Amino acid sequence: MDQPDQGQQPPPPPQPWTPPGGRQGFGPPPPPYAQPPQGQPPQPYAQPPQGQPYGQSAPPPAGQPPHPYAQPPAAPGAPPQGPEFLAVDRHNSVVIDINGVAFEDHGIAIDFTWPEIRSVHYKASGNGKSLMVAVIHLDGSFYECTVEAKPRERLHHWFAHLAQVLGYYRPMG
Repeated sequence: MDQPDQGQQPPPPPQPWTPPGGRQGFGPPPPPYAQPPQGQPPQPYAQPPQGQPYGQSAPPPAGQPPHPYAQPPAAPGAPPQGPEFLAVDRHNSVVIDINGVAFEDHGIAIDFTWPEIRSVHYKASGNGKSLMVAVIHLDGSFYECTVEAKPRERLHHWFAHLAQVLGYYRPMG
């Protein structure tokens, strides 16, 4: 093996690969931007359309007080609202309301309407730290969601509220 003598520099390291033809870079330049439609030259500093000048607003119509943040009126024939149950932890949630039961598990959500639900069951997890809610679908499918109760006392509150809400929507079972 040849070693360079004292005072001689070793050869430079090999350079990165160069494509055939010696061209480097990312390829040809992109095509120019699309040209404006024929007959319309570009107008970057065109005058704004005439009408109300900037900074002035039209006065409100006479006889109608302005309501910038008014609540929208209730839709005619809207279904009455009922009680709601919500249990949430940092990953999962269970919502039970007038529409049915909704589970969210690590960002994946599934909704069950009351007509498609055969039954809803709930219990504490084996360690007593979580609420487990199960939905039995009409076709027999079984879906479950577990929500961690922190602090543990929250689980007792959830049980009481859950029994009340399910009793409202499913009085027979």
